[in-house]
Amino acid sequence: MANSPKTQKVLERFHEIGIIPVVVLNDPKDAKPLGAALMKGGLPAAEVTFRTDAAEESIRIMAKEYPDMLVGAGTVLTTDQVDRAVAAGAKFIVAPGFDPELVKYCLEKDIPVCPGTATASEITGCVKLGLDHVKFFPAELNGGLKKIKAIGAALVNVKFMPTGGVNATNVVDYLKDDKIFCAGGSWMVKGDLIKAGKFDEIEAKVAEAAEIVKKVRAEKA
Repeated sequence: MANSPKTQKVLERFHEIGIIPVVVLNDPKDAKPLGAALMKGGLPAAEVTFRTDAAEESIRIMAKEYPDMLVGAGTVLTTDQVDRAVAAGAKFIVAPGFDPELVKYCLEKDIPVCPGTATASEITGCVKLGLDHVKFFPAELNGGLKKIKAIGAALVNVKFMPTGGVNATNVVDYLKDDKIFCAGGSWMVKGDLIKAGKFDEIEAKVAEAAEIVKKVRAEKA
């Protein structure tokens, strides 16, 4: 099954951006300055996790203030959260695990979805539903790039977004591998920095991450 044009466009943006900041926001007032830091730093994307009550409104603010930003919802567990996230302006859905019903719901509504996987069985389940891009989570605890390569050797058409334990050091090896279409990480958008309002520091860390993507892409070219 080929990806819909809408999903294909989102996947292309994932690949283009390279590192998707995984964001936990506890107060919607932080959404606008954080969005500015991500845009200025060079990673115009945010996976806003649905772990907090502020997530929905934060997505709405980011989507409105920064229409060119790729804003999505992460840690999505229910179809109700899917509906709320999309209504708020989320352009994609990320789940921590593989829930076939949630994936089917998103596909039926043409909502780009990236479920979490950690085993060959889960990835095969995604493939059966028509997905060829999945999240690998938690990446480092599940064997990291070595496991991705091992599974990927059998599932040749699947590409991965490693998330969980990814940092400024190991992200380089992930991005160098052709099985990786992007990586998810939170090291540049730590909660304590957001809470302290240190958005200049966040912007600097985002810029460093964006530079890593450029450097890896230049070396691969």
